[in-house]
Amino acid sequence: MKYTAVILAAGKGSRMNSGIQKQFMELGGFPLIYYALNAFERSRVDDIILVTGQEEVDYCRTEIIEKYQFRKVQQIISGGDERYLSVFRGLCAAEGTDIVLIHDGARPFVTDDIIERTIQSALQYGSGIAAVPVKDTVKIADDKQFAVQTPSRDHVWMMQTPQTFLYSLIKPAYEKVIEQHIQNITDDAMVLELALGRSVKLVKGSYRNIKITTPEDMEIAEIFVKKM
Repeated sequence: MKYTAVILAAGKGSRMNSGIQKQFMELGGFPLIYYALNAFERSRVDDIILVTGQEEVDYCRTEIIEKYQFRKVQQIISGGDERYLSVFRGLCAAEGTDIVLIHDGARPFVTDDIIERTIQSALQYGSGIAAVPVKDTVKIADDKQFAVQTPSRDHVWMMQTPQTFLYSLIKPAYEKVIEQHIQNITDDAMVLELALGRSVKLVKGSYRNIKITTPEDMEIAEIFVKKM
């Protein structure tokens, strides 16, 4: 079996209100993307494909991959205009693998345990999606922001990454949504659901496995990184 991680670092990070893209912002003395790459470098995956902006490919090669000696990063490719297009390019570059792990580079606190749980689930069920149950009550609102439904917290989970799949499932699913021009794809599990009508398997993530999106997230991350 071959295991490939596709790590996404092509986002603009507009909600960060920073002059530098969030994946290159410093966290605990390292660029943010360092932590995700390091986690997968130490995991059982065989190789890593880093998807970044076209203008950042050379920077990532010299200032990230070579500088920190990430030996499993086999390819650095440019992403698309939307996340799902970046994922698709990563999947095309991963041709020949058996299991693919798709991870947001802006989630620096992924652990080997989480990675392994998603792999084991993918081997058994075809998919393994890191996720955590919601802590707060969730309301479904209408277009005018009136609450119209309150789903049971027992059945509401927050999706995380890695989202791990049999390559033979996720690649054709992505091809189908691309061909049909399906948009508003917010995560990879959604692709499998829409394209193949197939349910995905959720596995335990971590409440620390946060995605860095806003300045407030960086403040929390600074606390977490001091405890690593």
